[in-house]
Amino acid sequence: MSQKKEAPVKKNISSYRNIGIMAHIDAGKTTVTERILYYTGKSHKIGEVHDGEAVMDWMQDEQDRGITITSAVTTCQWNQSVIQIIDTPGHVDFTVEVERALRVLDGAIGVFCAVGGVEPQSETVWRQADRYAVPRMAFINKMDRTGADFFKAVDSIIKKLGANPVMIQIPVGAEDNFTGVIDLINMMQIRWDDESLGAEYTRSEIDETLLDKALEFREKLLEAVSELDDEIMEKYLSEEEISSQELTAAIRKATIARKMVPVLCGSALKNKGIQPLLDAIGLFLPSPLDVPPVKGIHPETGEEMEFLPRKNDPLAALIFKVSMIEGRKLSFARIYSGKLVAGSEVFNPLLNKKEKLSRILLMHANKKERLQEASAGDIIGIVGLKESGTGETLCSQEHPVFLEKMDVQDPVISIAIEPKTHADQEKLDDVLEKFTIEDPTLRFSKDEETGQTILSGMGELHLEIIISRMLKEFKTNVNVGNPQVVYREVITAPARGQAVFEREITGKSHFAEVRIRLEPLDRGAGVSFISKAPGEDIPEQYIPAVEQGIRESLEGGFLKGYPLVDLGIVLEGGRFEEGSGSELAFSVCGAMACKNALESASIALLEPIMDVEVFVPDAYMGEAISDLNSRGGKVESISPNADIQVIKAVVPLAKMFGYSTALRSATQGRGTFTMQFSAFDRV
Repeated sequence: MSQKKEAPVKKNISSYRNIGIMAHIDAGKTTVTERILYYTGKSHKIGEVHDGEAVMDWMQDEQDRGITITSAVTTCQWNQSVIQIIDTPGHVDFTVEVERALRVLDGAIGVFCAVGGVEPQSETVWRQADRYAVPRMAFINKMDRTGADFFKAVDSIIKKLGANPVMIQIPVGAEDNFTGVIDLINMMQIRWDDESLGAEYTRSEIDETLLDKALEFREKLLEAVSELDDEIMEKYLSEEEISSQELTAAIRKATIARKMVPVLCGSALKNKGIQPLLDAIGLFLPSPLDVPPVKGIHPETGEEMEFLPRKNDPLAALIFKVSMIEGRKLSFARIYSGKLVAGSEVFNPLLNKKEKLSRILLMHANKKERLQEASAGDIIGIVGLKESGTGETLCSQEHPVFLEKMDVQDPVISIAIEPKTHADQEKLDDVLEKFTIEDPTLRFSKDEETGQTILSGMGELHLEIIISRMLKEFKTNVNVGNPQVVYREVITAPARGQAVFEREITGKSHFAEVRIRLEPLDRGAGVSFISKAPGEDIPEQYIPAVEQGIRESLEGGFLKGYPLVDLGIVLEGGRFEEGSGSELAFSVCGAMACKNALESASIALLEPIMDVEVFVPDAYMGEAISDLNSRGGKVESISPNADIQVIKAVVPLAKMFGYSTALRSATQGRGTFTMQFSAFDRV
C-alpha cells in the first residue's frame, strides 16, 4: 500500500475531523503532523524540525529553535475524512495557544515519547482537554529510541493522567529493532518500507513467533471494550465471534463518550505508524455532528441557546486566535453553525458592531487558499475584521449570541524595554499593539517614572521570543532590562477609610462623601464589592461610580505599585447633596476613601510561586537538589523515570532567573526542566 494523493475535499460535515495534536515539548508533535501532511499528499517533501524545514513551524524563531511557538492550522484529506489539524506548542510559556486550540476542537491526539511517557507539559495539556471535554487518542512516538518502552508509556497514562488507555496496536520490536505494529482489531501485521520513506507499507498475516502475544493483547482489548459496551459484553461472555466492524463501532462510541483512549504507536521520524493513525482519526474521533451542540448566551435576555452544526441555521462562530502576518490582521475562526460568505457583513455582539469579511481563507500553515464561503464545521482564516479580537463571537444581528470565552492567565514576569533609536521609538507602540492583539497573555504599560515600557508575559522564553520577533519581523531594536517578577499586594487585616470630595469644575459644584471598609479575602478570591450604604446616603445611580473609582485605584497598588488582590470592599455609607452629586464626584471620592483606608492598613506582598520539574541523570541528582534548596525551593517528590530522576519542587519565581544556564553547567548539559505558575504566596 502507498501514500494517498489528495483528492478534492468533499463538503460533508460527517466526514470532518477537527483535531489538535498536543504534547510535551520534544515528544514529536510537529514531526507527526509533517508526516500526516506528506502521506495525505498535502506536502510533497517531508519537512524536518531539526533542519528548520517543518511546514507547520513556519515562523523564523520556530525554525531557528526547533520548537513550536504558535499553533498552526492546516486541512488535508485521508480516505473519506477531511482532517483539519491544529499543531499546538509543547512549551509551557505558550499554554494559551493550546488553550485556544482546544476550545474549538472536536478531538485530539496526545503524542507521548516512548522513553519519557507522560511528561509535565503533556499532563498540563491533558488537563486542559479534560476541561473542554475533548475526546482523545494517544500515539506513543519515538519507538525507535534507545530506552523505548511502549507498555511502560501506556502505564504512565493510567498513573499520571487517570485515563483509560486501550491498546488497539502493539509494537513489533523496539529501539533499533522496531519494524512495525500489530493491528489488534483486524489481527494483521503492518510493516513499513524504509526505501519509500514509509509511504509503502504492507499488511500481512501475523508472524507465528508473535501470534501468542498478539492473541493475549487482543483478549485484553476485547475485555476492555466489553466493560464499556453491553452488546460486546454479551458476545464476549458467550464466546461468540466479534467482528472487526462491531469492535470498531464500540471503540468509536466509547472514545467519543470519553470513556476510553485508543492507543497506537510508531516512530514519526522513521516514517512508521502514521497511516494507521490517519485511519484511526477517521474511525474513532468525532465529527462536529458527534459532539454536543455549542452553547451560548443571548446578550440581552441571558437565555441559554444551542447551535446545531447546520449550514442553514443562524450563524455562530468563535474567533480563537488573531495573527498579524506581514502587518495584516488575520483572524482564525471556528464556525459552529450557519455559514460565512466572502464580502458579507457579520455582527460582533460584544462590540455591538458590524464587521465586513473581505476574504475567507482555507489555511495551510502560513499559506492560504481563497474560499467564497465556509460553513458549520470549518476552521478558517478571515481577513477584514478590524476590531474583533480573540475569544469574541461572530453571529447575525437578528440572532445575537455570546459563545463562552476562554480563560487567559495573567502574566508572571516582566522586563523593561526601551527603543535604541528615534525610528525604533516611533514604531515600538505600534508593534507592541500588534503583539497584544495576537497574544492575550502579553501585556505592556509605561513606567511613568523611568519612561521605559514594561513588557509582561508567561516566562523568560515567551518574552525572549517577542523581543526576537520585534527585530526579525518588524525591524525594531530595543534595549532589554533584567526580568522582573510581577508581584501582588494584599491587606492582612480589615481597614476603614472615608473621604469628602468638594470642588467646582467648569462653574458646576461637585460634592460626594464616601465611607468604606476593606477586608482581606482568601487567596485567589479576587476583588469583590458590595454596598450597604442606605439610599438616602448615596443614591443607587452613583454606586457603580464609587465601585469604579475604588477598583481603578487598586490597580496601582499602595506598597510597591503592584495590583491589590483578594480584597472585599464594603461601601458602608456617605453623603449626597442635591444638585451637587455627580458620577465624577463619587468616582474620585471612592478612590480617595480607598487610599485613606490603605494608609492605615497592614499590607503584604505576594510573589508568584512556580511548580518546577527537573529531569536529571542519577549522577547529578545531589547537585540539582542542593541548587533548588539554595533558591528557596521545597522539594516535594523524587521519582525515577527510565534512566533519569524527576524532581518536583515549588520555587519562588524571583529565584529562578538564569536557572537553565545553572542547571546545564551543573549536569554537563544533560539536565532539563519545566516550570509553570502555581500560585501567589506571601514573600
